[in-house]
Amino acid sequence: MSVNDESETVIDLTGHAHPDDSVRVGRWSLTMAFWAMFSAMFWLYIAVASNAAVGTVNTLIGMVLTIATYGLINSILSRHAIKTGQTISLFSRGIFGSVGSGLAALLFAVTAIYYAVFEGSIIAVALQEYFGGNIKLWYLAVVVYAVPLVAGGVQNWLDKLNGILLPLYLLGLVAIIIGATVKQGYPTGWLNHTVAAGSLPGWLTSYLIYMGVWVMMMYTFEFARLGKRSDAKFHGRVTFGWVFYALTFGLNGLIGIYLVSAWGLDSTETGIVTAVISSLGFFGVLVIVISQTRINTANYYSASTNLQDLATLTTGKVTPRFVWVLVAGVLAYLFMLTDVLSYLLRALAWQGVFVTSWVAIALASLYFAQRRQPAAGEGIDTSPRRGLSALGWPVLAWIVSSGIGIALTEQTALPVMAALAPIITVIVAVVLYVPAARRAVPQNNPSSADSAA
Repeated sequence: MSVNDESETVIDLTGHAHPDDSVRVGRWSLTMAFWAMFSAMFWLYIAVASNAAVGTVNTLIGMVLTIATYGLINSILSRHAIKTGQTISLFSRGIFGSVGSGLAALLFAVTAIYYAVFEGSIIAVALQEYFGGNIKLWYLAVVVYAVPLVAGGVQNWLDKLNGILLPLYLLGLVAIIIGATVKQGYPTGWLNHTVAAGSLPGWLTSYLIYMGVWVMMMYTFEFARLGKRSDAKFHGRVTFGWVFYALTFGLNGLIGIYLVSAWGLDSTETGIVTAVISSLGFFGVLVIVISQTRINTANYYSASTNLQDLATLTTGKVTPRFVWVLVAGVLAYLFMLTDVLSYLLRALAWQGVFVTSWVAIALASLYFAQRRQPAAGEGIDTSPRRGLSALGWPVLAWIVSSGIGIALTEQTALPVMAALAPIITVIVAVVLYVPAARRAVPQNNPSSADSAA
């Protein structure tokens, strides 16, 4: 029994992927589909937030270190995903068992929905700010038009849609900079903004801020599994690697800092929206709609595929992905009806801790799998585990390290420890996982030969 997620890779419900290059996505099609992530207004905001917290120079240093880190990690994960064709849940099953597999799919699906809520809310706020009207109706409009765009999957539609919208977004960025400069003049000293020294070096604080979006590693895995093996090197450097992050974090970040400096606005999500609309008026609204439409295709696609995986793992029955696109849209709208911006960033911070821990354990598992160098016909057993063995030590390592990370994030007695929570989470996750990894022995399982990269 198998299911095709409408994006080419056939998944065996016993827990293995069977990638076939003849149905994989071409090099530039996959690049255009994934580079929908490039145009999120969130990347402008996160740079602005870092700039307000630690100053421009420290933010730039943090960006450079972040680009290097993301480039390396995503290169490793993308090559493994391309090699095996595994989904997030299938890859996680090989590490955490059936419980962890479902937890990983649920975590990524909910996180993707939350980001869809954030980015969709940006569109709604921009439309209301320019045209007026009831924000709840704008929320509904944003969801209703986004859902059909994701129905076709990566191969059939998302690559073409985002390939068309990418140059429009880039032209929009240029126009925004020109518009802000013409109206406000060049903001002298925008690269020299400084703030009082904190308890940690400013560049480290900036780096830690960017660690909060390690969920990009999961997005990489979700899209990279659709790539052809012959394109693995290109995707590792360009599509998912340092080239992508140099533009996503570097270019977007500098533009965000410039705009807020030019208009003298607060470093908030709505501050970015106001700066864009103030620079271009109605065309600024179009740029926001284009940018957020691109990013939300990736959000809704990732949410739907992982909800589909979770349902399949839970019930053993195959359901069309479009059903889960609709479910994701309904959930996103319901979240929007609440005072979403008041709790969304905290919710994402909690999920970010779980994701950071997952990434740390995922990298450790690949490292130990490589050291074991299983012989042909051998691999890590990814078949479902039942009973107490389903809740094994790797799952506990994930949960415990995440719990520690959340506790550190929420406590106020030790501000330095709260700031260092992402790094501490990574260290604790790896330390707790290592004993299980060292005990693991490759098992004879021909059908999972590709699982141990």
